[in-house]
Amino acid sequence: MNALVLGAGTMGNAHAAAYAKMKDVTLSGIVDVNSEKAVQLANRYGTKAFASYEEAKRQLADIDVVSVCLPTPSHKEAVIQAAQDKCDVICEKPLARHLDDAREMMDECKQQGVHLFVGHVVRFFPEYIQAKKVVDSEKIGQPIMARTTRGGSFPEASNDWYANFAKSGGVILDTVIHDFDFLRWCFGEVERVYAKTSRGRAAGKIEYALITLRFESGVIAHVEGTWAHQKFHTKLEIAGKEGIIEHDSSKVNPVVLEKSAAANEAGGVAVPSSPAKDSPYYLEIQHFITCIKEDKAPIVTAEDAYEAVKIALAALESIKLGKPVYLKEFTGLEGVK
Repeated sequence: MNALVLGAGTMGNAHAAAYAKMKDVTLSGIVDVNSEKAVQLANRYGTKAFASYEEAKRQLADIDVVSVCLPTPSHKEAVIQAAQDKCDVICEKPLARHLDDAREMMDECKQQGVHLFVGHVVRFFPEYIQAKKVVDSEKIGQPIMARTTRGGSFPEASNDWYANFAKSGGVILDTVIHDFDFLRWCFGEVERVYAKTSRGRAAGKIEYALITLRFESGVIAHVEGTWAHQKFHTKLEIAGKEGIIEHDSSKVNPVVLEKSAAANEAGGVAVPSSPAKDSPYYLEIQHFITCIKEDKAPIVTAEDAYEAVKIALAALESIKLGKPVYLKEFTGLEGVK
């Protein structure tokens, strides 16, 4: 397979590194309007640099897979163009800034008969895979509540596009959407969303958000997102009727299981989780490539990505309205300004 990466930023680098490592994939090129960044990344992995997708198409004989690692507002045009060129697409999250755009992208890929994969990479992190297995095994009993934290410093990128809320959707759509997808993977559909944010109150490039999700299964989740810290970190806590599991990326033990102790037993049993030999980004893209070859459904589908965007936009709507938003009543098609 011949893969083309659109975007030479952080995620473009991750995708390029994954393709360059695969024996059955050729990294055919890097596309970026910043020619210096494109050349630098292309040289790193021994491939070609292009200033535009059109230039890459003119010079490359075959493109089978296109990785869209561009700013969110550019996802729609790039995905639709690649689909019309009969290329399978791997698009970074969030799928789109608005739900109608996301649906149009999905429909176009389906109509053109190509795969559309979305990079919700948390499902490929060993710590989160282990946590999901513990929940599914019922070792902590029926899940009751969950808490997550995700974030770090304000992200820097070309043209400072993250600072434009209309384009990025802020910390909720860009960062916390990972946790929305993971929690939905664990607990099913979300019934209600209620959210608060510091956006508009804090000066400078700082944002903090707290979102409460109520799932149809009865689970309550408190989801914290931050662009107010220096170092990136994540935390996960899931409590059930018979125990609790915890993950803190700043600690040595990635996942710890604590059982509700009987009178004659102690709590605090560690659940081992060996570090993965390959990065989660490599595992994710390798999985998508396998799905293309074998024409099978991925661990995370485009519909999953759509639902994650919907939850995020419902959270933004809740902030705007100052009240809970029910998912069954929320269309999100008008977009949140």
